[in-house]
Amino acid sequence: MILLLLSSLWNVQANGKKVRTGNRSDAILLPSAVIHYARPNLFLGNDEYAGPADIWNPKKGFLVQSIDPKSYNLNFPTTGAHNLYFDLLITGIDVRDLTWEPVTHEGITATVTNVVANNDYWIPWEDFAKVVARVKLTGPEARNQWDNPNPSRIAVPKLPQTFELVGRDRYGIEVVKYGFVLRQWFVVRDNPNGYVNGRRHNDQLAWCNNIGYRMPRIRDLTNAAGPVGASPSSSDNNYMRYIGAGFFSEWGSMYGYTGASFVDNRYWTSDTDDNYWMSDTDDDYWTEAAKVKDSHPFTVGSHFGNFYGYFPFYSTYVVCSLDLRP
Repeated sequence: MILLLLSSLWNVQANGKKVRTGNRSDAILLPSAVIHYARPNLFLGNDEYAGPADIWNPKKGFLVQSIDPKSYNLNFPTTGAHNLYFDLLITGIDVRDLTWEPVTHEGITATVTNVVANNDYWIPWEDFAKVVARVKLTGPEARNQWDNPNPSRIAVPKLPQTFELVGRDRYGIEVVKYGFVLRQWFVVRDNPNGYVNGRRHNDQLAWCNNIGYRMPRIRDLTNAAGPVGASPSSSDNNYMRYIGAGFFSEWGSMYGYTGASFVDNRYWTSDTDDNYWMSDTDDDYWTEAAKVKDSHPFTVGSHFGNFYGYFPFYSTYVVCSLDLRP
């Protein structure tokens, strides 16, 4: 397909170069493919959960912040975990005509495939069943050790790592690119054998340490309002969708990702509030609580990104973190 254009310039997102074709009004140019959005789970992405309009669109996802390789770090995502995925929303070309080579760094692979977007409840009706370029992350995980209280160390990638995905047409010509920089990698621990409420704080802390990772802080997971959340902060005790402001803040409601093994529940953190106190009508819990009154770890909900203290002898889930911890 060709277009008759009056302008003498055409900006190609694929390489960021401007190609001058002369000042003739009858210049014949090829149209340019453009990636406008990177779309993760959109659920809980509007109202108080919505990020700034120049970063987040509640119906489309994160706006592409940069096509310059020097500033790929501005793009979504900066965090990742095994089997998470997002869609590239592209105009100017039929995405079925594009092919993408997988990109692997430090044991983390980003693979792009064309899928019909009809299996995720958070796809807007106007985009339902459209073919999109879906990016799936795979990398270090420990599902074969979820039920092992003393797991062995798993692969520990060196971060940050820059991923550049190149879409090529049927002739092998580079048409469009998308780049991002992963600064944090997370490893979830699920419960394959029926542990409904996860495990206690000390047990989860030891598990993370044994696989070579650590228990995350609140700010690793959410930018919910408060001194311990990531920046920029949300206006309330819930996440605000923002790039680089926490794992849940970027990816949204975590249990919505098929195959990623997250649940709609609380996840332990290493942050504590020495002044926190929680009432409980169970006398046995009160007795044990008196022993740990000044050490209440915080948890972060994977649904809303809200945080609150929790008795350490209660049981819940963990997602271990690996990053450039300052």
